Order: sequence, then C-alpha cells, then structure tokens
Amino acid sequence: QVQLVESGGGLVQPGGSLRLSCAASGSIFNIYDMGWYRQAPGKQRELVAYIGSGGNINYADSVKGRFTISRDNAKNTEYLQMNSLKPEDTAVYYCMAKLQQRIGVAATDYWGQGTQVTVSS
Repeated sequence: QVQLVESGGGLVQPGGSLRLSCAASGSIFNIYDMGWYRQAPGKQRELVAYIGSGGNINYADSVKGRFTISRDNAKNTEYLQMNSLKPEDTAVYYCMAKLQQRIGVAATDYWGQGTQVTVSS
C-alpha cells in the first residue's frame, strides 16, 4: 500500500506564507511526477504546480512568482512554499505523485487526503 500524507495547511493573513509538505510511504520503487492541486468551494480541482522526475517545473499562471514547488527524492517528499498569499488562494490543497510500486508494474497516480489553506484577515 502507498500513502501520501500532507501537512502544513492552516489559516494565514493575506500576504503571509505557508509551506506544505507531502510524504509518500509504503511500497515504492520509483516516483516520477509530483504535483500540487487545489479545489475551492464550488470550483473544479486545478493544477497549482508540477515537478517532473527530471526537475522540470510548471506553475499555474495565478501562482507564478509566489509559489515554489520542490522535492526531496531521498525522502519521497514534495513541498510547496507559498508566499504573498491572497484570499483567492483559499482552497483544499492536494498532493499527487505518479509512482511505480515495483518493476514491471505500471505507474499510477496517488493522492493525499487534502489540507485546508485559508487566507483571511
């Protein structure tokens, strides 16, 4: 079994910062892509940031220059540093990892349970 456990969400004032973490554990042979998504009330889930196994990175236009995604392959962990937070960043944030549990098995997407980020004064 594979688990993705997120931490770091919470309530922050506009202009503040938060750092989300997502640790993958269990039967893992290799992790390919990792990413962060978010879903605000009444809206569809959207991609926030993505980091490939080769280090290639993409961001949603709405977070460019404010958010930074990174990963520590030795710890099977990804991070999302969020600065200059705005009320419109309020959402449940989900981490995702495309990983292979063992040789010969196709890679599959796994998701964290979600962590609430609320930006409000």
